[in-house]
Amino acid sequence: MDYVAEYQSKLRTADEAVRIVKSGDWIDYTTNLAFPELLDAALAKRKDELTDVKIRGNLIFKPIRTVETDPLREHFIYNSWHCSSYERSLCDKGLCNFIPMIFRNLVPYYRHFLKVNVAMCAATPMDRHGYFNLSCASGVAKGILDTADVVILEIDEQLPKVCGGFGQAIHISDVDMIVEGEHSPLPTVPLHPATAEDRAIAAEVMKMIPDGATLQFGIGGMPNVLGTMMADSDLKDLGMHTELCSDAYVSLTEAGKLTNARKRYMTGTGLTGMAFGTEKVYEFIDENPGIAFMPLELVNSPEMIGKIDNMISINNCIAVDLFGQVSAESSGTRQISGTGGQLDYLTGAAMSQGGKAFLCMTSTFREKDGTLRSRIVPTFQGDIVTDPRSQAYYMVTEYGMVNLVGRTTWERAELLISIAHPDFREELIRKAEDNGIWIQSNKR
Repeated sequence: MDYVAEYQSKLRTADEAVRIVKSGDWIDYTTNLAFPELLDAALAKRKDELTDVKIRGNLIFKPIRTVETDPLREHFIYNSWHCSSYERSLCDKGLCNFIPMIFRNLVPYYRHFLKVNVAMCAATPMDRHGYFNLSCASGVAKGILDTADVVILEIDEQLPKVCGGFGQAIHISDVDMIVEGEHSPLPTVPLHPATAEDRAIAAEVMKMIPDGATLQFGIGGMPNVLGTMMADSDLKDLGMHTELCSDAYVSLTEAGKLTNARKRYMTGTGLTGMAFGTEKVYEFIDENPGIAFMPLELVNSPEMIGKIDNMISINNCIAVDLFGQVSAESSGTRQISGTGGQLDYLTGAAMSQGGKAFLCMTSTFREKDGTLRSRIVPTFQGDIVTDPRSQAYYMVTEYGMVNLVGRTTWERAELLISIAHPDFREELIRKAEDNGIWIQSNKR
């Protein structure tokens, strides 16, 4: 087969490729570094010709031109499965709608329920076998492309080429059009310096991690703080099984801590589905046979996670109420991020022999006007519940760590108040009494 000739026959300019889009179509941009910026810009230029074009994406860090050029949403309606900070700003302006999901179910949603008229996805240049690597989006991109009526690939030579078991590449025979062109630099997610509260929270979690543990780090600053602390610790033979490969795993590898030697599944190999972070992350995953990218249907399967001994899941959250309900994605009704894979790993780690699931947060935050607020609240007032109270396990703040498993409502209230900021504890006790979850034997 002459793959070069087939490639040339499918080569289009971005402007030519987006002519396939019709009013009313559903378009998909897949996720993170696979965002097709050239095709998006070309589609934005067709604004006045189109109406009711719906677009799905998630964790996109670069400006989305179809959104930016249509502030009244008369032509393009953008929707996100999981908000990056940029997409959050679009939500705040009324320019993005959120789509609830759990990451392990994302591709099955497409396969069984959703329509994709045109999928647009950035990928690496074609190899000699006719394959394009789906890079940092491998956990979901192939599954989405498989459901599309039309597949357009946008070639970005900057993308790292990742290794994997399956789902990390698409063959030219499954591609309808190819677009080339110059791209802006790959987006990076900077590391934020650790605060005293971050270090205190990380120190609590560190006490619970054994040698040979397999780690899942969620999105946020806390995982990178822990990664640095673990890199400087005496821990050894740590493993990686995570939806997101971030800088924490780079630090652990450089320190010789991440060997994957004791993992029961894919021993010797770290498993992930997506990646973003600093440039070091992209260098780390590029053609690295020690890191395998696979579909999130597998990576985030609680049944699979549960088969891994000493599975440690570490995620951030925004707030918890005294009943143990956890919000990790909204502040009130304001969308901050998304459910992502947090519930997948809470469930899976609880099924693991020796497994533990930690939800971490600072005890307080400040409003824009400087007002100090507690993250431990009596009850939620419109906040989206990411994790039901039946699946809340270890909760950690800078004031300590508690385990809510099997606890009564009054025990949960007592435990959570014990790790709240001292300035809010008396008020929380009064609210607990009002809600009937504080009894005489509770400690004061």
